[in-house]
Amino acid sequence: MNTTSESIAMTDQKPTTADIQLIQKILPHRYPFLLVDKVRDIVPDTSAVGIKNVTMNEPHFTGHFPGNPIMPGVTIVEAMAQTAGVMAGISLDLEDRELLVYFMTIDNCKFRRMVVPGDVLEMHVEVLKKRSKMWRFKGVAKVDGEVAAEAEFAAMIDLKD
Repeated sequence: MNTTSESIAMTDQKPTTADIQLIQKILPHRYPFLLVDKVRDIVPDTSAVGIKNVTMNEPHFTGHFPGNPIMPGVTIVEAMAQTAGVMAGISLDLEDRELLVYFMTIDNCKFRRMVVPGDVLEMHVEVLKKRSKMWRFKGVAKVDGEVAAEAEFAAMIDLKD
């Protein structure tokens, strides 16, 4: 496997941590819609933890809400899905393969705490089921150990080529 950084830990030839360079080799997302800065604790086909450093410089804060910036719930769910996409991409050895991940369902979504600039959002995702191109995940987003959002979601993982 071709790694992009010495900081990427390896287990059984698969990374257990993904820095931003590896994330961009797996996900097609780019600014302003790349919502994961790092993924750690990657257990292929099982789970991972994504990290998002929430800053005031993000474009959604100009309108959500002026004078009271709150990260939109849909972007929190998207960050969980991107974390799952990185874990799935590593599980399937899809680095540099133009991976596409499409939402199929979002179920049991709940928002428990506001996420604001200065927070470090941790997206804990685990695989509930996988079958061919269809994967089902459970995600829990936390700030300082407190649940901010949770959801179950399914995605179709496909290759562009």
